[in-house]
Amino acid sequence: MPLSEHEQRLLEEMERNLYQNDADFVATVSGRRGKPNYRLVVVGALLAVAGVAALVAGVIVRQPLIGVVGFGLMLGGVLLVISPGRGSEATASAPSARPARPSRTSWMDNMSERWERRQDERGE
Repeated sequence: MPLSEHEQRLLEEMERNLYQNDADFVATVSGRRGKPNYRLVVVGALLAVAGVAALVAGVIVRQPLIGVVGFGLMLGGVLLVISPGRGSEATASAPSARPARPSRTSWMDNMSERWERRQDERGE
């Protein structure tokens, strides 16, 4: 079901406000994390491969302890690959040069008014 023009305008305004007011949230959701640390990626991938090898070896020799250690290596390697590097945390937490935020109450009041008008239009 397509959105009406009023709903499309409302959605566009909400997106603009989100981009203006919550730039950190938008950066997190959009996946922009900065430059990856290739050394950590390589070490993590090698750990994951070593973990798979240890897990298979543990199954072959029927030693559960080796398999558990292999699983731990795999998990650690994957976490190392997907974790953000130190440099990307610094760029994500750096204060951005944006204008001061407008009052949230006025935006909420505006949204409440629009909601009430919308409900009134449906009721007629």
